[in-house]
Amino acid sequence: MSVALVTGGSRGIGKATAILLAQSGYKVVVNYLRNKMAADEVVNTILSAGGEALAIKADIADELQVMAMFVEIDRAFGPLTALVNNAGILFEQSTVETLTAERINRVLATNVTGYFLCCREAVKRMAYRHGGEGGAIVNVSSAAARLGSPGEYVDYAASKGAVDTLTTGLSLEVAAQGIRVNGVRPGFIYTQMHASGGEAGRVDRVKEALPMKRGGQPEEVAQAIVWLLSSKASYVTGSFIDLAGGR
Repeated sequence: MSVALVTGGSRGIGKATAILLAQSGYKVVVNYLRNKMAADEVVNTILSAGGEALAIKADIADELQVMAMFVEIDRAFGPLTALVNNAGILFEQSTVETLTAERINRVLATNVTGYFLCCREAVKRMAYRHGGEGGAIVNVSSAAARLGSPGEYVDYAASKGAVDTLTTGLSLEVAAQGIRVNGVRPGFIYTQMHASGGEAGRVDRVKEALPMKRGGQPEEVAQAIVWLLSSKASYVTGSFIDLAGGR
């Protein structure tokens, strides 16, 4: 059976993706950082529908915690076959001139280093040269990587630009090893993340400026992620799906 890890799987896009993966037949690992209750709720939703799931607490910015999480997955479900790099952080809206090194480094540690570490551990288990059977990785980027998020969070946007480069480079490194690596770039999705930026109603503020005149739902992003992980996307690697209402 296929085994999937969804980082930041306790809420928003991660939660929607974890539930949809379980419905698609995956054993699902829900990674979380702080909110055990929310992660357990996702797991219980999956279990009550007859699926298999496990919640694991780990800070993906911490190399040792990432390595320990993958060992725990090996023991519980066997080698990973699908990775959704979704965990991410942003801080209150700010211009570049008011950013601190501490804030920038915290954003990059989770949003960039964390993605690299999870990719590294996944490749060690999926690659043919390591005795793996291949697999698929989807990195959750953001429309911010293209738009820059001026006056809001250029540091977050820059971290997602790095995620796009990671996606491109890694896809080329491991294509012959049976591993596909793709990205999704959601934007203006109704999730709790906007509250972290200090504006819980951000999507409603900007939706009229979007070509589709509405914000997106986490489930709409999850559909694209699950498709990219599936055999239906078997000849797709190094690609990106933009989910930002036409923006």
